[in-house]
Amino acid sequence: MQVIKCFAFYFLVLSIVFFSACSSNNITTDDSLEKYFNEYHVTGTFGMFDNGQAHFTIYNLKRFTDSAYLPASTFKIVNSLIGLQTGVISNEKMVIPWDGVARSHAEWNKDLTMEEAFKLSAVPYYQEVARRIGKDTMQCWLDSLGYGSKYGRAVIKDDLDHFWLDNTIKITADEQLGLVKKLYFEQLPFQKRVQTVVKNVMIQEKNSNYTLAYKTGWGYKEDGKSIGWVVGWEEENKHPYFFVLQIEGPQDMDMITARQAILKNILSQYGFFKGQR
Repeated sequence: MQVIKCFAFYFLVLSIVFFSACSSNNITTDDSLEKYFNEYHVTGTFGMFDNGQAHFTIYNLKRFTDSAYLPASTFKIVNSLIGLQTGVISNEKMVIPWDGVARSHAEWNKDLTMEEAFKLSAVPYYQEVARRIGKDTMQCWLDSLGYGSKYGRAVIKDDLDHFWLDNTIKITADEQLGLVKKLYFEQLPFQKRVQTVVKNVMIQEKNSNYTLAYKTGWGYKEDGKSIGWVVGWEEENKHPYFFVLQIEGPQDMDMITARQAILKNILSQYGFFKGQR
């Protein structure tokens, strides 16, 4: 039944939703950001889109537009959207009971709501969501969205509960930015309520000066190197700036510290967090 609904929605929007963000010449490359990557001995890329000026600022443009990597836990954005749209997730307060398996992340070892699982990036919760959605319905929605399709159709094989973690599907930073931009403006082929819920759970910091919303991701390439993501937006004076940070480093690197520090350093260099943008 859910597959039928997915196809019905697909034909309603008439065309696949592509997430490619960079499509014009209004791009400034900023090599000054390299120092933040070097400080943590990583390579990577950063891109920001100033919606008011329709302007991109990008470090390492080729990597931003042309290199695709596993989405890791940034896929929780899409998994949440599909789960809510299909009714597998009723709302952000829906609890999935802990399965009793003790994992290294102690905060995952309990009953969690969707909101808690999203904030904690709890893999087991979202693996169960994917299983409840089902392979055919999940594939239909990925096809309808054109998710990770820059280099060909993203195909789920026999890995329904970990295809976003094992390099089965890959996505570019450019596509990631396009996704969160469409989500912010509620332009994705999901109900408005669904998009609003996901936007709200992405908010990490909110005060009188700014709102910072994002989803992180951490996974491993086929060669064992770490891949980290931070995907989201910073809003000041009702003006959104969409960003994607993607870094690559050794398998045993401190990814959590590195990606957070690099993001905050870049945003601070650009004058954010003061409510003056």
